[in-house]
Amino acid sequence: MAAVLESLAVPRSSGAASAAALSPVASASSLAPTAGRRRSATFPQASGLRIGPVSVARSLRSPSQRPRRAPAVVCEAQDTAVEVAGVTDATWQSLVLESESPVLVEFWAPWCGPCRMIHPVIDELAKQYAGKLKCYKVNTDESPSVATRYGIRSIPTVMIFKSGEKKDAVIGAVPKSTLTTSIEKFL
Repeated sequence: MAAVLESLAVPRSSGAASAAALSPVASASSLAPTAGRRRSATFPQASGLRIGPVSVARSLRSPSQRPRRAPAVVCEAQDTAVEVAGVTDATWQSLVLESESPVLVEFWAPWCGPCRMIHPVIDELAKQYAGKLKCYKVNTDESPSVATRYGIRSIPTVMIFKSGEKKDAVIGAVPKSTLTTSIEKFL
């Protein structure tokens, strides 16, 4: 507290700015309230930031005139990623229940952090088991009736269906090895 008091400037209640009131060092006694009145401290005006006019010539350049930068980071995952299709209430029957091959379905929601963590794992599994297993995602906010029918109370939940029947369910953001073990049982 002493360090703070040394850097405050406290004006006097008389309204006249004296040399003591503008002093960068204030004593503890000068800050103590007198007769039940509260004193306020004033701080010097900050002038550290300067905002200048924007260069019109620079900001109005067309995209073709702007200097191009080489990308610093190249994402090689673009070629390996597989987009897992979404399933809705309307397409559930035809895509999941009437499928001839086993189906992995992830129940998720856009606001769910663990769901976003498991998305890349589901994408990897879709690529790894392409042709043997179909993978879909169900947004529980957009298709609540499917989630209710299967008693989804926690997301992410991954279910495996075979011949239209639910065979297994894994709740939570689990490692890829856990999902692989479940999948291998039904291939």
